[in-house]
Amino acid sequence: MRIFNWPTYVVLAALAFLPIISFAQEESDKPSKFSAGADFYSNYIWRGTKFGTGPAVQPSVKFSSDGFTIGAWGSFDALGYAEADLYVSYAFTFGLSIGLTDYYYPGQEYFDYSDTTGSHAFEINLGYSIAGLSLSANYILNEAGGAASKGNDLYFQAGYQFKYFNISLGAGNGWHTSDGEFNVCHIAIGTSKTIKITDTFSIPVSGQLILNPQREQMYLVAGFSL
Repeated sequence: MRIFNWPTYVVLAALAFLPIISFAQEESDKPSKFSAGADFYSNYIWRGTKFGTGPAVQPSVKFSSDGFTIGAWGSFDALGYAEADLYVSYAFTFGLSIGLTDYYYPGQEYFDYSDTTGSHAFEINLGYSIAGLSLSANYILNEAGGAASKGNDLYFQAGYQFKYFNISLGAGNGWHTSDGEFNVCHIAIGTSKTIKITDTFSIPVSGQLILNPQREQMYLVAGFSL
């Protein structure tokens, strides 16, 4: 039985209207609200778990307007790991944001939404930020064997940005831990800087030391963005 396919269609339908929006913007001579970029990291570590092997390239494209954002993000490495996600979100002016993410892993049937072999995990995302503090809560809606989501998976994270470094702490269950039980799976400290190449071009560089106490693993990750 195929279920929970509506989030994908919602995001895809919104993406289908982007050329119309773009044309309207060009006609009015407004700056484009579309953007594209790519991050390059020594490893892909997400919520305390390593995905793939070796360096990862993470392309993205999005449209943003008045707090509304819709886009696509992916992660790919030379040894075959692939992830391609769609997302939609809205950020309020007082720091609250709400969104929906569709996690998909290429190589599996795209339109398989079944419990046993489904290739999509759909997650509701809530976030709040004020000054240097950031909080997030995330909830997986469905079970999908291909995506390894259990359904009702939870993940919470808190972070704080100091002047020269940042810290974060995250905990979850389901696909976030090796036994599926709720536990701390992400403790990190990181920093970032901008390297000036020319007067008009700079490259943001960041690094993190990440500990996953539940899996007893530690990672050191560095990367840059274009």
